[in-house]
Amino acid sequence: MFEIEENIWFWLLFLIIGMGLLFVWNYFWKKRKKHVFASPSLLKYLSPTHSPFKSSFKFFIISLSLMCFIIGLANPKIGTKLETIKREGVDIVFAIDVSKSMLAEDVAPNRLKKAQQITSEIMKTLVGDRIGIIAYAGQAVPQVPLTTDYNSARMFLENMSTDMVSSKGTTIGDAIELSKSLFSQDEETSRVLVILTDGEDHNASGNEVAKATLEKEIRIITIAVGTEKGGPIPIKKDGVVSFYKKDSNGETVITKLNAKNLNEISVSTNGILVNEKNINTTVKRVNKFLSSLDKKDFEIKVFSEYKDQFQWFLGIGLFFLILDIFLLERKTAWLRRLNLFNENE
Repeated sequence: MFEIEENIWFWLLFLIIGMGLLFVWNYFWKKRKKHVFASPSLLKYLSPTHSPFKSSFKFFIISLSLMCFIIGLANPKIGTKLETIKREGVDIVFAIDVSKSMLAEDVAPNRLKKAQQITSEIMKTLVGDRIGIIAYAGQAVPQVPLTTDYNSARMFLENMSTDMVSSKGTTIGDAIELSKSLFSQDEETSRVLVILTDGEDHNASGNEVAKATLEKEIRIITIAVGTEKGGPIPIKKDGVVSFYKKDSNGETVITKLNAKNLNEISVSTNGILVNEKNINTTVKRVNKFLSSLDKKDFEIKVFSEYKDQFQWFLGIGLFFLILDIFLLERKTAWLRRLNLFNENE
């Protein structure tokens, strides 16, 4: 496990990018001006020792050196000591629908992005609870196992899209079934599955599978995302709508919220359906339900000590600077014999 002490220094990496753009512009500007002065064959005759590779290589070495110095200033740290601590909380698995119907924009900005926003806001309010994430469409795929590392979980959450599951359709039952394997079977913790979806279930198996989770003491919260009026499913290219999804008859598909199905799933497991337009209201209802559950103690291992690693990057950066001085500036005998830049031709 590692962490960065001063992230602000990474903004200096844009300086290297700017230098690179300036270098490329200068290279082509010089090349154009030289061709105005003389033909390529004449230029080669007048300056036989000139090597375009030399300046490019020099810039590459200097850029690497600066990059290492910047990383060194940010001071990356590596965890060196693990410590076991006790926490009190609930095990929560978020199952997020990533089927194409979640691209509908009947809620802003679209159903999937709103589901991500709701999940992120719920995670911000959790303390001591372990969380996991599942993505599902025609099949369910685990994304994050149970963890207390909310930052890592949030990173996976933000990268979820409708392209991550190849199987078409929506199978809520598969997501419920997969969640059983994510929950710890050895620990008697309160278990909650939070399903964020528009309620479409092409296999109609969600309700039956949900009833079976009572044996595992898993409570299900269903969060409705979408409207009963529904909307078309836009297929975009470069952020612009190319067309709307159509059925086999060539008619535009209108996907609608199926709140009835979600209510049946949640009620069958002594859970709740949350169908609110406002994100804050949704989060409050979820937190109220979670606070009513028994919170169990469990042990986790965390890094309690971190060791600075900046010296390695400063050393590597210094090495590249020395390499630049000896390799590209000084005309030593051994470099002449290597003839790296065609200087002996």
